[in-house]
Amino acid sequence: MKWIDLPPVWLAACLVIAWMSRGAFGLGFGPVWADLLGGLLVGGGLVLMALAVMEMHRHRTTLIPHKDADRLVTSGIFKRTRNPIYLGDSMVLAGLILTWDAVVALPLIPIFVWVLEKRFIEPEEGRLRRKFVADFIRYTQQTRRWL
Repeated sequence: MKWIDLPPVWLAACLVIAWMSRGAFGLGFGPVWADLLGGLLVGGGLVLMALAVMEMHRHRTTLIPHKDADRLVTSGIFKRTRNPIYLGDSMVLAGLILTWDAVVALPLIPIFVWVLEKRFIEPEEGRLRRKFVADFIRYTQQTRRWL
């Protein structure tokens, strides 16, 4: 059942809830700015994820959150954020909530970020800290977790 506890599954669940809540209670963002911002967030999130996947592939390390990394990736997009894939996931969620006019789904964004922090980021960072000790500490001092 570990395959269920993966970030894309959590993202998909949040997206289903957001989709079902679109236009609920007659609420919506209305203006075109929400669609534009939503599109930019979705596009930016997908670009972040693609850059991170390419960088991790280049360094030949795992993308699976529950597995130990073979290498500490600190180059490319990882110079800007320690969690570009999770940031991208969050941007996609926020962007689609805006695009779908799912106002009542807005609380899903901080809930999703909290789930990512507790279920994935903190355990991953613990494993990286134990395996790469000084290099990981230096990395955390130079690069923020999110932005």
